[in-house]
Amino acid sequence: MPRLPDPAWNAFWRIDPRPDGTPAPGGPLVNDVEDKLELIAAGQAVAIVSAGLTASRMHPDVTTVPLDGVEPSHVVLATRAGDRGRLVAAFRRCAQEFLTGP
Repeated sequence: MPRLPDPAWNAFWRIDPRPDGTPAPGGPLVNDVEDKLELIAAGQAVAIVSAGLTASRMHPDVTTVPLDGVEPSHVVLATRAGDRGRLVAAFRRCAQEFLTGP
């Protein structure tokens, strides 16, 4: 059975409630970006995605539209103090490459 997302996290990304106070409509549960993009390409969903989602990862049948007036999110990478493992370093490089804003 799939693990359901944290309700606060889910509400944040769904913009629930909407700015006018109405609840966000329900939608499909997705486990990764690729699944989300497949649903969007099939016309079954819309989504707010990171500006860092590069064209190389974008589905060919999906386009993006910038959201003006929306405060940007902040991403923080936290590790154990002094952890210099190669996997941590590789993850840090990946995060810097994909999550650094314009």
